[in-house]
Amino acid sequence: MKTIYKGDSRYEKIYEQMQLLSIQDVSTPRQVKNGTIVWRLPILSDKRNTYLEYASFASGYVRNQGVDCHSNWQCNKRIPSDAYYPEYEFIDGEQVKTGKYLKWQTRTCELIPNEIDRLEYMMKYVIKNEFIKRANYVQEGKFVPKWQYDNVREAVIEHGIDNQVKDLQVIIDGHKYKVI
Repeated sequence: MKTIYKGDSRYEKIYEQMQLLSIQDVSTPRQVKNGTIVWRLPILSDKRNTYLEYASFASGYVRNQGVDCHSNWQCNKRIPSDAYYPEYEFIDGEQVKTGKYLKWQTRTCELIPNEIDRLEYMMKYVIKNEFIKRANYVQEGKFVPKWQYDNVREAVIEHGIDNQVKDLQVIIDGHKYKVI
């Protein structure tokens, strides 16, 4: 995959960013044949303890590969779209088109036809919605680093109060955490 990025400055820039963030290409040969590139992020999912994956499809979609749910979803921008449906009426018990059309306003995904544009969009989306969002968990106190948890747990075991205390709470930066 590395040879694809040589020679085009936009591809090389994206490839360099992916290397810095430890994002790996995990596409199967069949996916590559179909024009799909799957990228694995170095972030474990919240529910299944597997790594998050995003894919760029030749059809123009960028999708999350559904690690935490049963299906993947589009990451493309949503744009308003008009759909038209024929109007029907019943004549003598039969449904007949009137020749008029009804307008229905909906939203659809904006397709990204070029691969490099999809990769640039995916990188911006992933950095904003995965890396930065998870970094904010630390600032908001929703995340306790493993080393802090391990230090408290070791102290509990070291002092021999592990069996005596069933509900031990620790306060870090004004937030209470239960140590199990």
